[in-house]
Amino acid sequence: MEYVSRVPRPPLNGLIDDLYFLEGTAPYPWLTLPPAPSALLIVNLGAPFQIRSGGEAAEYADGCVVTMPTRAYEFSYPRWTRSVGVHFKPWGAAPFLAMPAAELCDRPVTLEQVWGRPAAAELRDRLAAAAGPHAMLALLEHELTRRLRDSAGLGLVRRASGLIAANGGAVAIGDLSAAAGVSSTHLAQRFKELVGVTPKRLARIHRFAAAVFAIDPAGPVDWGELAVRAGYFDQAHFGHEFRAFTGFTPTRYLEVRRRFLRDHPGHVFDGWPLPAD
Repeated sequence: MEYVSRVPRPPLNGLIDDLYFLEGTAPYPWLTLPPAPSALLIVNLGAPFQIRSGGEAAEYADGCVVTMPTRAYEFSYPRWTRSVGVHFKPWGAAPFLAMPAAELCDRPVTLEQVWGRPAAAELRDRLAAAAGPHAMLALLEHELTRRLRDSAGLGLVRRASGLIAANGGAVAIGDLSAAAGVSSTHLAQRFKELVGVTPKRLARIHRFAAAVFAIDPAGPVDWGELAVRAGYFDQAHFGHEFRAFTGFTPTRYLEVRRRFLRDHPGHVFDGWPLPAD
């Protein structure tokens, strides 16, 4: 599978972690994508793919937008997939949406629903005609720059989110409000509008992601020590959060990660998506 990634230039780099191109055969029929502090946009250039959440699968032909998720999704790619996409920072998708991010929370929508059918079709045609991955990403960056608009409260949310990320999610929400000079209610409202979730939920996801990325699947794992370092009350609390976010127990998650490493060493998807059992 080919994966090409690049960080966009200012001002998009304050909203986006990377733009990417993906082409090839998926390693498994279904992949579980645990929640992460990131929103996602996919412009599909191949056959439709599917997203399953809560047992129901929906098909996406032109692509999709997923604001920051609070639970795991399962993706099923066609035999050969081709797409370009955007990994947004938690607040990064808001300036490109015509609706509050909370309306899309845990509800993936098609590209057509966000930008309209003519615009989505035109973008897909232009990307499909571009001369290779780098030209595609340059074109997508230009399109996003053209669509960029102001979003009220973005600076506030960005600063508070930065504090949450810097502390690995281990931060008191009251302290965030005090540092920002606004009420907790106001801060939560802005987060729902621009991120899709409250600061407390974002902190939980950051803490979970920090714990997962601290796991070395190639070696032994001391779950109790890892839980304490990540800021959980105890190992039981950690296990509960892990199951809530992934559907796996920590030990089962480790088994599945090791299976991925064994079956597909060096694969571009290694590290976050997992085989869906």
